[in-house]
Amino acid sequence: MIKRVGVIGGGQLASMMLPAAAKLGLELIVQTPNPDDPAALAGTKVVLGAIDDVMTTAKLASLAEVITFENEFVNLQGLQSLASLGVNFSPGLTSLAPLLDKYEQRCYLQQIGLPIPEFKNLTSIEDIKAVERFPVVLKARRHGYDGQGTFIIRTQQELETTWQKLGTREMLLESYIPFSKELAVMAARNSRGEIAIYSVVETQQQEQICRRVYAPAAIAATVSAEVEAIARTVLEKLEFKGIIGLELFLTEDNQVLVNEIAPRTHNSGHYTIDACLTSQFEMHLRAIAGLPLGDPRLQCQGAVMVNLLGYEHGLKDYAEKRRQLATIPQTTVHWYAKLESRPGRKLGHVTTLLNQHQDLTDLKLIAEKIESIWYGKSNG
Repeated sequence: MIKRVGVIGGGQLASMMLPAAAKLGLELIVQTPNPDDPAALAGTKVVLGAIDDVMTTAKLASLAEVITFENEFVNLQGLQSLASLGVNFSPGLTSLAPLLDKYEQRCYLQQIGLPIPEFKNLTSIEDIKAVERFPVVLKARRHGYDGQGTFIIRTQQELETTWQKLGTREMLLESYIPFSKELAVMAARNSRGEIAIYSVVETQQQEQICRRVYAPAAIAATVSAEVEAIARTVLEKLEFKGIIGLELFLTEDNQVLVNEIAPRTHNSGHYTIDACLTSQFEMHLRAIAGLPLGDPRLQCQGAVMVNLLGYEHGLKDYAEKRRQLATIPQTTVHWYAKLESRPGRKLGHVTTLLNQHQDLTDLKLIAEKIESIWYGKSNG
């Protein structure tokens, strides 16, 4: 059995792997450029270097039996040179290859027959002039996260101006979907082909950044089954080893469309730490370490996860606000120990579980209470 796991990336996703690693008897070593990144501050062994620096990854490989990923900002071509020398990556690089570039991901999903929005590769002014229906969504093909690199465009002139400001590089252009709900699901597969799929959840975004996750989503059983079938198809077609996060649209006529796939632990799965029998972080480590998968079921009636997003520039720990949040019944505050706050930055998250006297309709009120404390006038 694998005992030493290397992680490319040292942010909060890597830091949240630590309790699960300790539970499973695994040692984590992270590759990260900053000694004050969350995983480094949490006490993980660190190999300092840029995320996409192959020489640093080679050093990481000398310390770990398997290397996994916290993010998609990797140098795939460089990593392939290490894989050819026997370095063990999980998920494998052939599984990652179709997913890292958003346009290539769209092409792959279309190829395997999954439902997706209409899309094209934007390369020229002629492509812009050919767009007839607005709004549309413009996305960076690589390195977009937390709303960065995603733009909702309402006119042809706005599309041309935005594209020129971005340097006229190739980008993904797709139809805007007037959805009734945004859904997400975490799913894992190990080397034996065993698959575990979590409950389908509803996510709510603001400025393309996730604000809330409701578990489980209030959707028909047929919709949930369709989402689970899509997750299973992706895992099996890719022969994926590890966990993935799928984001989907549910249209007003109950059609499910795949929005994006993240080949790693994901923000929409943070509720699993407190609400499920096996967290997404433990599930991922089990999948890549050759262990049986855990049980993904909820251990409560439902839960809401609220991201604590930065709303100002400053150096604060918001201790008073965190204390107030922790007084909400059935609530756990997860703080990422980031040293700097700025608007939109994920500083932590809060998960509240429903008790036996509550139902899913209470989740919205709980989320509003959490946000009223966090975004209130007092700066904590």
